Amino acid sequence: MQCGARSSRGLNGSRPSVGRVGQKMSKKDSGCADIILAYLNEKNRPYSAQDVFGNLQKEHGFGKTAVVKALEYLAQEGKIKEKVYGKQKIYFADQSQFPDVSDSDLRDMDSRIADLSGQVQSASHSCRQLDAELKELLSSLTTAEMMSKIQELKAECDRYRERLLKIKSAANHVTPEEREKVYKQRSLYVKEWKKRKRLATDMMGAVLEGYPKSKKQFLEEVGVETDEDHKVTVPNI
Repeated sequence: MQCGARSSRGLNGSRPSVGRVGQKMSKKDSGCADIILAYLNEKNRPYSAQDVFGNLQKEHGFGKTAVVKALEYLAQEGKIKEKVYGKQKIYFADQSQFPDVSDSDLRDMDSRIADLSGQVQSASHSCRQLDAELKELLSSLTTAEMMSKIQELKAECDRYRERLLKIKSAANHVTPEEREKVYKQRSLYVKEWKKRKRLATDMMGAVLEGYPKSKKQFLEEVGVETDEDHKVTVPNI
């Protein structure tokens, strides 16, 4: 509802009030002024007309002109205070309506503000950490991709295991160079195995920090099989 339409009554249902600009306050205009007055008293902080318009427009549908008119009317009536800084006008609640605050109350407020600021700082730090962990997890393989990769690596390991057995059983037919090449490849894959296992363990640990169930239940739920499930261990290099 946009305030600004004309009516024959003012703020209290009596004769129309006259604003600074010489226009009568309609029923909708006075309703707009009432809402703005209540808002300024509740927030008890300075606002420009643009601030008030931006903060209340979405909920109440006030137009910019109606907001400016209501603020000027309230200031003229002495219900709010107006300060002019160059071309900018600032409006705020009449402080005389509020009880005085003692030095002790101010100190308590300062202490509370310091405490809340510390909590905000701590929460912001935790949020940054969680954002970093989330980014790392989102850049990792999905469960389906990991399962597919595991199958590929298993097939690859089987091929190399078969090849290694053939090489060991036919040692006399393998040159030292070929043997050295195979053992270097074995060392490379064992290192990669250890690296991938460590990454998977770290990633799983990060997930389990916020997971409400046990590690075993998590592994069963996502369908991850561990080396221990297959009774295999990472060989020594």
